[in-house]
Amino acid sequence: MLLILLPLVILAGLGVYFLSQPVDKPVVANIGVTHYAGPYKVQLKLNPEKPKIGNNQVTFQVRNEQDQPVNNAQIEAVAVMPAMGTMPEMRETVEIEASGAGLYQGQFSLPMNGSWPITVTINSTALGKAELGFDMNTSRAGLKLTGATASALAPQAAQAESAAEQLDTFTVDSYRRQLIGVTTSEVLCQNMLKTIRAAARVNYDESRLADINLKYDGWIGTLNADFVGKQINKGEQLFTVYNPELVSAQDEYLSSLRRKDAGPYSLQKAARTRLARWDISSAEIRALAKRGKVSEYLPILAPMNGTIIEKNIVAGAAVKAGTRLLRLADLSSVWIEGEVYEAELPWIKVGMAATVSFPEMPEQTYNTVVSFIEPVLNPKTRTAKVRVAVPNPEGILKPGMYARLNLQVDLGERLVVPEQAVIYAGEQRVVFLDKGEGRLQPRKIKTGVRNEGFIEVLEGLEFGDVVVTSGNFLIAAESKFKSGLAQW
Repeated sequence: MLLILLPLVILAGLGVYFLSQPVDKPVVANIGVTHYAGPYKVQLKLNPEKPKIGNNQVTFQVRNEQDQPVNNAQIEAVAVMPAMGTMPEMRETVEIEASGAGLYQGQFSLPMNGSWPITVTINSTALGKAELGFDMNTSRAGLKLTGATASALAPQAAQAESAAEQLDTFTVDSYRRQLIGVTTSEVLCQNMLKTIRAAARVNYDESRLADINLKYDGWIGTLNADFVGKQINKGEQLFTVYNPELVSAQDEYLSSLRRKDAGPYSLQKAARTRLARWDISSAEIRALAKRGKVSEYLPILAPMNGTIIEKNIVAGAAVKAGTRLLRLADLSSVWIEGEVYEAELPWIKVGMAATVSFPEMPEQTYNTVVSFIEPVLNPKTRTAKVRVAVPNPEGILKPGMYARLNLQVDLGERLVVPEQAVIYAGEQRVVFLDKGEGRLQPRKIKTGVRNEGFIEVLEGLEFGDVVVTSGNFLIAAESKFKSGLAQW
């Protein structure tokens, strides 16, 4: 019995060993640099490496994303020498045949030296279609990738798209392109800044204004603040004022001092409080006590450093209590207030960066931030005031001066095309999409903001698409673009 079981155990062990060994994958040749186009990994090799006049060979290695060979793919390739002067464009088709696991061999003949850009199209039932462009030149070895696109659509969807695309795609040969002056550019992603410009004016900083008035009737004596525009320092005498009640209050205070009545409820306390309530400063009260003599005209001092911007008194004038006699403004800092239109207000936030410039002083530019946005819209102009504060220690900026307020909004990364690529057709925006091999396709797009020669694309294009940037209108005329616009 043991002799029967022993061979069975050995056979079972050998079976487990062989089943556990990895299965070899198909061997895939490595013939050069790998280029990616959608689900495809493509390698190419020229023989000779530096193409020559006459017969040349090219080998293709095509794999999928799992590094497995792609067999039974349809590969087409064509080398094109662009037209030069009176010489027309020349095209040489590469004859391609399958030669192994993911390998394809191509034969082509070049009639002359020069640049022969080559376009390779790969199409398979499982992976869809991809197109790669290479720069090939008889003056150097190898191929240089210039572009790769792919469409991983199911075959039926790809055929439907191809048929629909052919309906509105037209061809402009290289000779016509050269005559028209066609240039192209890729659709890019770049950081966009929206600049909002507003007419502005220099105004007083309202938090740095002070009005001078009295709590009693009186008569003006000496007037030191004698003209508008005069600079006044804090504590400097503005004018003197006479009032009979002030004289009486001073006399009462001096009498209480002589009586040495200094208790918390004394006449001295009451008299001092009465003077203080009439805005007689503590320093002046101390000076009165030291002097021991009543002053008929009491001095009124400046509460701040500033400039006299309003004056309603003259020496000897009688004034009423509560009347604004003087207005002082501290011009060491000013406000710049710009009128911003309703449509642009949503972009503006308190704290965002701003610059201020002046038409009459182009060399003067100030960097600051938005400090206030007016909450109410002017119904006549449909604008609201946007305010920034600017230091003005030398007094260069004068209230009433005209200014320009520039606000920059960082929009982040956006999909953009050059502004000259867009054709305005009524309410529609159209570009010409370069499909390669001379094929152009009009494409409706939806645009967003503009910035420094670029327009944001919201719909209709993808990153890497190539659009025509000059010669658009001549191309439109040649393709009867305007007559077919209503059908797009």
